[in-house]
Amino acid sequence: QVPLKPGRSLMDWIRLTKSGKDLTGLKGRLIEVTEDELAKHNKKEDCWICIRGFVYNVTPYMEYHPGGEDELMKAAGTDGTDLFDQVHRWVNYESMLKECLVGRMAVKPIAAPKEISSTLSEEKKQLNGMLSGKKVLSASAKDLTPSYDWFQTDSLITIVIYTKQKDMNAELVIVDCQDKQLRGEIIVDDHSYLVEFDLDHAVQEDMAVNIAEKIGKVEIILKKKDNIHWKMLGQPSESHNTFIKRTDRGLFYRKCKLVSKTDVTHDTKLLCLMLPRSTHLRVPTGQHVYLKQIIAGTEVVKPYTPVLPFLPLDFKEPSGHDAAHIYLMVKIYSCGLFTQALDQLQIGGYISVSGPEGNFKKSQVQTSEDLFLLAAGTGFTPMVKLLNFALTEVSCLRTAKLIFFNKTEDDILWRNQLEQLALKDERFEVQFILSQPTKGWVGKQGKISSSLLSEFVKRSRKDSKVLICICGPTPFTEQGVQYLKSLGYCQEEIHAFTA
Repeated sequence: QVPLKPGRSLMDWIRLTKSGKDLTGLKGRLIEVTEDELAKHNKKEDCWICIRGFVYNVTPYMEYHPGGEDELMKAAGTDGTDLFDQVHRWVNYESMLKECLVGRMAVKPIAAPKEISSTLSEEKKQLNGMLSGKKVLSASAKDLTPSYDWFQTDSLITIVIYTKQKDMNAELVIVDCQDKQLRGEIIVDDHSYLVEFDLDHAVQEDMAVNIAEKIGKVEIILKKKDNIHWKMLGQPSESHNTFIKRTDRGLFYRKCKLVSKTDVTHDTKLLCLMLPRSTHLRVPTGQHVYLKQIIAGTEVVKPYTPVLPFLPLDFKEPSGHDAAHIYLMVKIYSCGLFTQALDQLQIGGYISVSGPEGNFKKSQVQTSEDLFLLAAGTGFTPMVKLLNFALTEVSCLRTAKLIFFNKTEDDILWRNQLEQLALKDERFEVQFILSQPTKGWVGKQGKISSSLLSEFVKRSRKDSKVLICICGPTPFTEQGVQYLKSLGYCQEEIHAFTA
């Protein structure tokens, strides 16, 4: 993120889009754009970008873009879909940029010899519409593609998904059933398999999900509202029975109820959101969700990493995670459009929450002997579950150290709990570093630097296996990674959390 000029906030952008001003320069006309035409508009003062076949004039948006003008210029005059998906997949650009829409890309005619196109359509038929991105799956990939079946009794409907994975677990299965819409998603590495129906008849709210982890079978059990025989499961959606890359799958949101709000510090709160009864969702350690709110008629989305309700001090056994709730630690900014709206959300109010996203894998921690967590401010949030997991379930762990950067003592999140944990578990150590301490502060002060890190990040023995996780504002994270590399740590030993 880059600092925006005064008068260039998200709210200012929303006001501009609603002002009636011509933001495309085409006086409301929509045109068909050729590749040659798109390529001409590649300067700051005349910048068009194509995202998923639609072309936007992003020149007026330049000064409002939180990532800065340079980020937008990377895609100037080209198809920016891949770049966009790497950085902003969660942003609803259609809503944010609707007044900047120039038109659609012109489709190039593709002439394919008859034999090729007929073989392709045959292969497509055999695949039952399961296409991986734009490529037809190869024979070996077909064997690994999950499949499903369903059966019924007088009172139950059971959908069985054969994932063909040996280590299926509850975090890889996401199920939502709302108003006769059933959606079951199975995560297989970086792919996603979807079962999605508009059910033939109504079902009750309480749904069960059973997972046979060793054989990779997932059962979704629904209770019929009326004990009648169903002739069919329902109407499949367009995405039903597809096995595609996760990044190609749109985000799915469900409405969660705010059940409590607790002060953590002077400007940070712990929100407890309750999942709908007919949702099965577990957010894996190190992953985040997106919250979506409609503000002034525009869809606004922000990432948050779920935490635990508190730091467990007894690490003798894995803590039973509360599956019905999601806990979020949110810093309320006085001029933050999104966090102000969150702060004003009443207990009992609803907010839309996406499924889990992120590329962190628990296996990165499972073999670590020394774990170092570098956090600035609310960059502490991914560290909560990570610390809990490491101290509970990583048998080879020798040391876990949190180096926690804040401005003042009042900003330190869960200070008391962290100090208690350090007393209770000899493997854990916490170091608080302040950039704006009061006179009475006797601890470390300063900002992230090579010398500070060389003092605190040290292997417990010469060749011990190390994992260093870092999270905070973008400049903090980027500088931290550079300092760590200059101290001799390699890319495989560093995980930077970025949303």
